[in-house]
Amino acid sequence: MSKEEILNGLSEAVVLGKPDQAKSYAQRAVDEKVSPLDAINDGLVKGMSVVGDRYAAREVYLPQVLMSANTMYAGLDLLLPMIPTEDLADKKKVIIGVVEGDVHDIGKNIVKTMMTAGGLEVKDLGRDVPITTFVDTAESIKTDVVAMSTLMTPTMDGMKDVIDGLVESGYRSKTKVVIGGPPTSPDFAEEIGADHRDANAQDSVAWLKEALF
Repeated sequence: MSKEEILNGLSEAVVLGKPDQAKSYAQRAVDEKVSPLDAINDGLVKGMSVVGDRYAAREVYLPQVLMSANTMYAGLDLLLPMIPTEDLADKKKVIIGVVEGDVHDIGKNIVKTMMTAGGLEVKDLGRDVPITTFVDTAESIKTDVVAMSTLMTPTMDGMKDVIDGLVESGYRSKTKVVIGGPPTSPDFAEEIGADHRDANAQDSVAWLKEALF
């Protein structure tokens, strides 16, 4: 099987939401000694970009996006461990989570997927994440970005608490802070000292890539 066929198979698997196909072609990539970075960027990520564009154009809906995301991660599970350590050295790091008091994580999961597809190294802290976890993790892994989301108005203040914690720790100047979620706004982001707020995942990732690279 040629490299082009493997890359096309990976991309198609993500677009169609077929995790078994993604695993199969990822294994083929390993067996045929295709560069894991090529397999990820020109296969899985390429497919996820197609899905992202279709989602933005409202040609597909949330269930399809999530299925494609699961498919991409199925392939990544096989390919990421094959990447030489030196190739990962320059990757920008992101921590992402839903702030304390909120357990709604669909939006966060979509943003995480698009960030991964955009070439960022993402550590998912999950949902209902305590302030100290954001701050301590940011410092311990020397993250370049802290990303927070919430779906509920009562938990919005937790975002400011995290930023205040980063300021107190001295790490705020070393990281970008991005926020998202329906109750947030660009004005709110400015008010609490965040760097950016976007309404959708793709625009947020585009802003981050411009700000970081």
